[in-house]
Amino acid sequence: MSSDLKEIYSKKVIPAMRAEFGYKNVMAVPKIEKATVNIGVGRIKDEKQMKEVERVLALVTGQKASPRPAKKAIASFKTRKGQIIGYSVTLRGRRMFDFLGRLIGVALPRGRDFRGIPEKSFDKAGNLTIGVKEHIVFPEMVNEDVKFIFGMEVSVTTTAKNKAEGVALLRHMGFPIKS
Repeated sequence: MSSDLKEIYSKKVIPAMRAEFGYKNVMAVPKIEKATVNIGVGRIKDEKQMKEVERVLALVTGQKASPRPAKKAIASFKTRKGQIIGYSVTLRGRRMFDFLGRLIGVALPRGRDFRGIPEKSFDKAGNLTIGVKEHIVFPEMVNEDVKFIFGMEVSVTTTAKNKAEGVALLRHMGFPIKS
């Protein structure tokens, strides 16, 4: 799938973006820089479940998850400084294209009541952040013994200068974005 998204970018997206935005140089066309996948485990107190979340994130992304400790103690959230409150994976290159291919080709369409990504999910700089409510929509979870369900956040960082460029780039790449 990674070569598919790379090929789509070089053969279809670059010419379409140059025509749409009038870029004179190929290097001026925005591209996807990285994809970041985050899972918060603040509510989970059981060590076995924390290990399961870390294992599933590594399985889905193809890369080892890094634990994210709390920066400061917050009494109302019952967290202490240094306590693990989440896991994160930053994907670039081939692994990023593999993951994004599975995300837009399999995982998002499998989600319940999915009707496309709203444009309000983009920030001013053209980066996309979406939430996946159930981790079981990924193809790696088909034959797994699922004990509990959790969600994750996926952020796609682009080199776009504004929201319009980011939306156009990801729409041309095949992301199901609502008009």
